[in-house]
Amino acid sequence: MEMEFDVKITPNILYDYMLHHTYSSMAGIMGSIVGALMLVLFAAGRQPICLIIGAVILLYLPWTLFLKSRQQALNTPAFKKPLHYRLSDEGIEVSQGDTTEQMAWDAMVKAVSTPSSVVVYTTRTSACIFPKKDLGDSKYKAIEIISTHMPPKKVKIRG
Repeated sequence: MEMEFDVKITPNILYDYMLHHTYSSMAGIMGSIVGALMLVLFAAGRQPICLIIGAVILLYLPWTLFLKSRQQALNTPAFKKPLHYRLSDEGIEVSQGDTTEQMAWDAMVKAVSTPSSVVVYTTRTSACIFPKKDLGDSKYKAIEIISTHMPPKKVKIRG
């Protein structure tokens, strides 16, 4: 089983990935809990400092991720042109221009879905991002190939 497609990494796709990556980590979850607790404390005791701390915690991270995604999309040469992917029995091959990189399925860390993309992590912090709009109707074939070649416990993709 094999498929090929091109993807264009836009600021919005990058932001969607960064939000998911951050808020699915322990630090992101804990930050959200602390921010929400501060708002609850404000509601219970009307202490303005709790409102300020809660609002800063809950709004700061999404805003900085938004800015970072814009900056990264504009300043990363690899995101200026489409990336060509080939999913095969051997793994994921990504190419752009004269550069090609092959990654074996057994080296993949996990696969997840976000509202806008299917994401295959090649390390804990690096990933191949497949925007659903670029996959179109081939999205289900890509998910099938990923699910076939990675252990079920590493795949958390919802269509």
